[in-house]
Amino acid sequence: MLPAQARLRRRPEFSAVVRSGRRAGRPTMVLHYLPERPAQPAGDLASPPVARAGFVVGKTVGNSVVRHRVTRRLRAVVRDELDRLPSGSDLVVRARPEAADADFAALHRDLAKGLDRLLGDRVPSR
Repeated sequence: MLPAQARLRRRPEFSAVVRSGRRAGRPTMVLHYLPERPAQPAGDLASPPVARAGFVVGKTVGNSVVRHRVTRRLRAVVRDELDRLPSGSDLVVRARPEAADADFAALHRDLAKGLDRLLGDRVPSR
């Protein structure tokens, strides 16, 4: 599980990341990344700014059982890579239908390559 402070929960938070953030498409997922989140309401100042992640797994991925399995796998791979994100940034991971048949290693590989692209960690192309 991701810690509570590291999760996106509300629709406006997801919308802000998808609308204003950068995007990287991979075979099993699309990553939306917002390096700096908008100003928080006064009540949220007590919590330190940490990197947060949210997940979108629609009905095109499969039935309820398949969607929940994909969400659990995505949550696990994001937990392993969350420390790469700077504090105060947000990430939305939208699963593609191909994620239903992908194993853990494929999901982890796609997430890592997508983050490389979004964070600028990739090697220059030939």
